Amino acid sequence: MSETKKLLVLPGDGIGPEVMREVAKVVQWLQAARGLKLDIAEELVGGASLAKHGVPIRDEVIALAKEADAVLFGSVGDPAWAHVGFDRRPEVAILRLRSELELFANLRPAKVFDALVDASTLKPDFVRGLDIMIVRETVGGIYFGEPRGIETLPDGSRRGVNTEVYTTGEIERVARVAFDLARVRRNRVTSIEKCNVMESGLLWKEVVSDLRERVYPDVELTHMLADNCAMQLVRNPLQFDVLVTGNLFGDLLSDLAAMLTGSLGMLPSATLGAEQADGKRHALYEPIHGSAPDIAGKGIANPLAQILSFAMLLRYSFGREADAVLIETAVSNVLASGLRTADIMSEGMARVGTSVMGDAVVKELGKLAG
Repeated sequence: MSETKKLLVLPGDGIGPEVMREVAKVVQWLQAARGLKLDIAEELVGGASLAKHGVPIRDEVIALAKEADAVLFGSVGDPAWAHVGFDRRPEVAILRLRSELELFANLRPAKVFDALVDASTLKPDFVRGLDIMIVRETVGGIYFGEPRGIETLPDGSRRGVNTEVYTTGEIERVARVAFDLARVRRNRVTSIEKCNVMESGLLWKEVVSDLRERVYPDVELTHMLADNCAMQLVRNPLQFDVLVTGNLFGDLLSDLAAMLTGSLGMLPSATLGAEQADGKRHALYEPIHGSAPDIAGKGIANPLAQILSFAMLLRYSFGREADAVLIETAVSNVLASGLRTADIMSEGMARVGTSVMGDAVVKELGKLAG
């Protein structure tokens, strides 16, 4: 009998609730056909929470997130709340979750499904079979370093200051995540920094190299400057397996890599915390697309990134690799059958809405399970 896992579901704003409903169909199938046991709680965050509770996320929701085995997040952002102060905007919900749960390692896969190879802006031969995992440090670096701020100088002009800061421990813990992932993938890690002009980059390179020598001698490690990595992602993306980098470069490079796949609507992500004494770790899973308020309620949003985020949750938080692969295969087969939502539509394909795409994935799961 499988252990019952606690799952906190936070649909959020815009298309979040719509695509999350399609994940619910997958969950129901797994419960009936694969013995998945879940204790599910659902709460409001973002603009939806502001409307009911006056805050983007309540302390009670943070507490539930800390108790959960994993958090499945939709998206936040609602133009109706553009007038509120910086500390009350809907996006504070996700920022507080990352901070309170100490989620330091963002995993952003950039994978091209065979059926969507022509959707990329690069030639098919350059992206066919692409499967990259970018591991981005998310709670340090220039976004959080001190000193920071805007100051007025004696001559009346102003100066903005942000500081790039990393410690040995911060670098090592995110590098461990990258090396561990590489061991179950293709055993290659590329570490990205700017050691030629930044002392923090030099420390990053030294710490990652030392960790590899001490703990991961079996994993191939390459160092690459961030600007060269951006060029290489466009020139020859198939050379990469796992990339690990800091907050700023990870922010830029993960978006660049995402566009190699042709659609943001297809890409999931995970953000992981440190492993605790009992072997568990806090983790949050979300699609990388936004709340898309312009199409909310129209039933045309692509639910596949949310479904694939749940597959990542099964793999990294619940230890159900077979179920994760089953979902990913079902998505691939549905795309191969020619079904497309509006964001990935191409000539000769069959355009469908959110619900039909979700139903198609569930039907394919049934076929794969025999």
